[in-house]
Amino acid sequence: MEFAGKTVLLTGAAGGLGTDVTIGFAERGARVLAVDIDEPRITALTQRAAGLPVGSVRIERIDLAHSEAVRARVAALAEELGGIDVVINNAAIYPSRPFEHYALADWEAVQQVNVISAVANVQAALPGMRRKGWGRIINVSSITFYGGWTRLAPYVTSKGALVALARAWARELGVDGITANCISPGAFPTDAEKIHPDPEGYARFILDHQSVKRRGAPRDIAEAMMFLASDRASFITGQTINVDGGWVMQ
Repeated sequence: MEFAGKTVLLTGAAGGLGTDVTIGFAERGARVLAVDIDEPRITALTQRAAGLPVGSVRIERIDLAHSEAVRARVAALAEELGGIDVVINNAAIYPSRPFEHYALADWEAVQQVNVISAVANVQAALPGMRRKGWGRIINVSSITFYGGWTRLAPYVTSKGALVALARAWARELGVDGITANCISPGAFPTDAEKIHPDPEGYARFILDHQSVKRRGAPRDIAEAMMFLASDRASFITGQTINVDGGWVMQ
């Protein structure tokens, strides 16, 4: 049980990618604090987790739009449970419209959920990680950060910020035995694709650009995250791993 005794905080835990990450960590012995507020998705995650050991998945309904409340709740969880060992900042919102049609409030809302909540999570978990001399931070970026993608300017900006944060944390926190990295997913068949008006055409576009000619599966992301969270990746920090079937190559 690779993650026995470890507590993992995962935001967006009941989403299209998050569910498999939640289950994957729990199957390998972790206690997962599964953060989400979408009730239908939470119900589906609860059903999938039904066969796991009692207590391995704990649903936490935390609204990431309120940063001080996020930090207070995560700090309380860390105190209650003896620390949070792994923080995975996965949750995101992604309104789509032309750049000039975004209100400033739209920009603020995206940065709040996608970036500021990540800062709050790490600040709350950091004291416990430092006490243990061990911690893992994983931010979920996106290949849109490399390609620019139209109609998603606030989202793309937020994903670039998460890459920058991982590098800053890696440099500052490495002395404490804490690593910080990014996973950058490609295009996965989740609800996020519903913003595209031509799903079949979009799927063809993806396969044309990928080197591996199959659609990615959420488990592909889960395996990459579990690697970065493990002791096998103890000498990897400040890096971004693209899990995209060879679409973007650095």
